[in-house]
Amino acid sequence: MKKIILTILLSAGLFASCTDLEVTPTSFVTEDNYFKTQDDAIASVTAAYASLSLDPGEQSLFGRNLYFLTDMGSDYASAGVSATNPQVRAMSNLTHDATNDRVQVAWRQIYNGINRANVSIDNIPKVAGTEAVKTRLINEAKFIRALLYFQAVRLWGGVPIVLHEPTSIKLESLKSRRETVDAVYTQIISDLNAAETLPATYPASDAGRATSGAAKAILTKVYLTRKDYPNAILKAREVINGGYGYGLFESFADIFNKAKKNGKEHIFSVQFEANQAGNGSSGNNFQATSFIGYTATEPADIVSDVALFYDIYALGDTRRDESYAKQLPITGTANTYTFPKPIFKKYIDFSNLATPGNVAINFPIIRYADILLSLAEAINEQGAPTPEAYELINQIRRRAFGKPIATPDATIDLAGLTQVTFRAAIQEERKKEFVQEGQRWFDLVRWGTLVTEVKKVTAKNSVTERNNLYPIPQSERSFDPVGLPQNPGY
Repeated sequence: MKKIILTILLSAGLFASCTDLEVTPTSFVTEDNYFKTQDDAIASVTAAYASLSLDPGEQSLFGRNLYFLTDMGSDYASAGVSATNPQVRAMSNLTHDATNDRVQVAWRQIYNGINRANVSIDNIPKVAGTEAVKTRLINEAKFIRALLYFQAVRLWGGVPIVLHEPTSIKLESLKSRRETVDAVYTQIISDLNAAETLPATYPASDAGRATSGAAKAILTKVYLTRKDYPNAILKAREVINGGYGYGLFESFADIFNKAKKNGKEHIFSVQFEANQAGNGSSGNNFQATSFIGYTATEPADIVSDVALFYDIYALGDTRRDESYAKQLPITGTANTYTFPKPIFKKYIDFSNLATPGNVAINFPIIRYADILLSLAEAINEQGAPTPEAYELINQIRRRAFGKPIATPDATIDLAGLTQVTFRAAIQEERKKEFVQEGQRWFDLVRWGTLVTEVKKVTAKNSVTERNNLYPIPQSERSFDPVGLPQNPGY
């Protein structure tokens, strides 16, 4: 990737620290001396993409840090013995507060990405280059900004809306107050509407860039979250019928096969390469924390309750043994190792078991299976399951059991359900389908079942309604406690 130095991005999160504000910067890189050519514009958008997968010295946003909030903060994942950070253990036990460093880092990483996108959006119109290319790059940046605001508004509720790069290092100019949830979603939808004009595909060398199909897919999830079911249905059908070439892999195992990255089921994924940052703190850290070697008694990330998660799969459901592992082959031998408890498996690189670390397995932001289940859910919430809704969920189930996806199978297919029982079936399929994909906490909050479900896990029974949002980091509120009021319960 071409490197880019960004303008005045001094802050660790939305605001700069007092120390940073008090120093006199020795130099600045501005649009006047950086943004000159189309290559500069491309590099700036590359930097915005990089905010999703890289954070030198820290676990990256989608490489593991967001997982603490979306997965460990839900019911199915917990901190294992190897997770020694007390802040991580507090997240796992749901005893975290506004000073928790994982929450602070997530906020910083999200706003860092937003700031990078803003730099591109503000400055690309000024460079020399083809107008069509510049428009495409701006809309890619808007997609990234929308994606990050979509994470933020679900995690914290109303958050500050920052749409331009900082033009001053004065504290007052860096303050920005919380906006309403509705205002944040209005901005997200506006950015995604712009991104809907992006290309449907790119050359293989540009795999992983945002597409029009990805924008429509995220819009589907936005509308589903907002309970705007007609628009969720509209956008999901546009994804399915839009000629994008999306489809389910015939085998569930192929989803996390690194040889099939950016395949037909992957609508948008955060791109990872092995040790891409040149250090052990960035990139995709999931293998190192789900599987840290054959001699460890317990990795950093563990299944919170085997009976509630691992044991729920019916006989023949291939998703269990692709999402979890009880045994792994020992590299270079004909032997296998049996773990005391199932470990998470999706991000394990079987070509590199001897030295687990940053791996080249992408993180799926949204894949085609999610669109099928989202459309089925939205249709059902309109009153009752329809033949279309049944076919959508049954395609997921047939694939799970290794059956032909498009062929009805009475031994697998669901039928004869009420709206209530179909809703429960959708929730059960999502629980089994999206293990460790950053979906669980968002799903439980959207369904209004977070407290009920999480209380089933003994180690997490301190959960309360406050856990439907995360605290605004105290490090941010110290600059403007009035403009950034805290969420209830923190």
